[in-house]
Amino acid sequence: MFSSTVYQNRRKNLRAELTRGLVLFLGNQEVPFNYPANTYSFRQDSNFSYFFGLDHPALAGIIDLDEGRDYLFGNDVDIDDIIWMGKQPTMKEQAACVGIEQTAPLKSLNEMIDRALGAGREIHFAPAYRGETILWLSDLLKIPHLDLPKHTSESLIKAIVKLRMKKEQGEIEEIEKAIETAWLMHTTAMKMAHPGRVESEIAGVIEGIALTHCGPVSFPVILSINGQILHNHLHGNVLTEGRMMVVDAGCETALHYSSDITRTVPVGGKFNNRQKGIYEVVLNANLKAIEAVGPGIPFRDIHLLAAIEIAKGLTTLGIMKGNPEEAARKGAHTLFFPHGLGHPMGLDVHDLEGMGENLVGYDEETIRSKEFGFAYLRFGRKLQEGFVMTIEPGIYFIPDLIDIWEKENKLAEFINYDVVDSYRDFGGIRIEDNVLVTADGHRVLGKPIPKTIAEVEKTMNN
Repeated sequence: MFSSTVYQNRRKNLRAELTRGLVLFLGNQEVPFNYPANTYSFRQDSNFSYFFGLDHPALAGIIDLDEGRDYLFGNDVDIDDIIWMGKQPTMKEQAACVGIEQTAPLKSLNEMIDRALGAGREIHFAPAYRGETILWLSDLLKIPHLDLPKHTSESLIKAIVKLRMKKEQGEIEEIEKAIETAWLMHTTAMKMAHPGRVESEIAGVIEGIALTHCGPVSFPVILSINGQILHNHLHGNVLTEGRMMVVDAGCETALHYSSDITRTVPVGGKFNNRQKGIYEVVLNANLKAIEAVGPGIPFRDIHLLAAIEIAKGLTTLGIMKGNPEEAARKGAHTLFFPHGLGHPMGLDVHDLEGMGENLVGYDEETIRSKEFGFAYLRFGRKLQEGFVMTIEPGIYFIPDLIDIWEKENKLAEFINYDVVDSYRDFGGIRIEDNVLVTADGHRVLGKPIPKTIAEVEKTMNN
């Protein structure tokens, strides 16, 4: 946990963005996965964690904008709880850790909300994503659960996005802790990527590294020789010579800040010529995109830059043809690079995505595209100092997508389909880093994880 003044200042800054009423934050509850007493590992709601800091279930917080007070609601444990959990700090003690004086039992939350509703006071709340939280909100606010999205506070969402997007120094340090562990996860995966291994062996080991050194994984591990499936969580394949293994994985710290790194390696530890050609194109796009990161630069422009670099490289290899810049602007590259260049990262691995992608990544100046490929760009607006972004270009040979485009002869002036067909068995390559926007440019966060061909081969064979 950060110091109490950090959470006090965050709540103070939120008050400055809003005018009147109550701001309601519900913490997460325990969630059973097959019977009530057998629960998933607890993970606190990120907004509650940001403003109230406490990592325990069944808590709620209120920021009273009119009275200038903060309230924490929760129940002290009794002897039945102590038998199973040991002695726990009181609610007063927990509240003091985050700079709050007013505490009350959880049942008092209903009473306070009822009084506010009776007085016609505005109650701000953010979108809910868990079923139990949705039902809790519905009960508190007397709003049918299906109607809750219409009543979420856009002013609160915008305020949260504004505050959480710009990372404090302590948050950056937490992200770098998560990347330190990701370094060990990825270098271990590289050393294990040899013929005969089953993907699950490697996925299990690197998830264990996360749990041992940091915290849980920040999202289910993506590890596959079928890298053309962008989010492939199946781990049943046996590694064979000539395949590339994509590993997209990260972890959380104890304070829930995340890392999100992707590396792609040749099974057996040596790139063949065909693999080298595609890999160098992706690596160049990764490096050029990172070079372009800086305050005031629209992220959409950096995405297009990466797309142009991919089109240039694929044209050199004979897979594409024509003018690479024109090809990218018309979307011909999306046959091979159909996703966005990256996303914000912090307390959520896709930071703030639960607030609504368009409210996080776009604004009046930057409107989201509806075109294939470009529409998948989660974030397009101008970067600001303190933002942490992933930079993750890739090239994928997706047989089903190739079939559709080839049948339509789509953008054939830019694509050599005969050559593309020879890559149907290739899979995919993605390279991803986590980058901080600084006052004068950028900084790649964390201990450098091998990504040049020489570095990867040396690590795999060391």
